[in-house]
Order: sequence, then structure tokens, then C-alpha cells
Amino acid sequence: MDIPSVTDANFDEEVLKSPLPVLIDFWAAWCVPCRMIAPTVEQIAESHKEKLKVAKMNVDENMKTPGKYGIRGIPTLLLFKGGELKETMVGVQSKDKIIEIVSKHL
Repeated sequence: MDIPSVTDANFDEEVLKSPLPVLIDFWAAWCVPCRMIAPTVEQIAESHKEKLKVAKMNVDENMKTPGKYGIRGIPTLLLFKGGELKETMVGVQSKDKIIEIVSKHL
């Protein structure tokens, strides 16, 4: 599954105004832990596609949004619902842990 990319320019429209909760993966091409968690994020996107929107944001190409949300380390997963930040997960997380946290907001 190809996860859509979100940019500083379309973040409000794609994430904050989404009718579905949004799990957004902040990553960078040089980040080894980001590559480690990518397949897990893709699996969650596929298995929850009816009730959860999953997107990625490259922190090297988009600096405004990560700065706004205080992202200091990557990978960072943020969960938004109704335009509000509900959860923050920093570092590589297990699929079960991510699903447990996300499921509280579905």
C-alpha cells in the first residue's frame, strides 16, 4: 500500500480537516529506525483503511509542521482526531502497541 505524503502546505486540509482520525508518520530518508517502522505503518494503513487515514511527512522537506508539534526525534507518530492532537509516539513501536493506542480513538 502506498501511503500518501503530507506537506506543510496541505497539512491542515489533509490532517486537521480529515473526517477520519489521522495517523501521521514523521520520517526522513536517512533515518534507519524510520525505515524499520515503515512496514508496520503500512500494515496498519492497510488493515484499518476504512476507519483510519495514514500519512507520512518527510521532516527534511517540511520543517514548519514538525516544529509546530515539537518533534525532536524521528520516527514520530502523531494521531489526530477532529483536528486535535490525541497521541504522540516517539521511536520504533511494535505493531500491537500502535494499534492499541490508535484503537482508543476509532
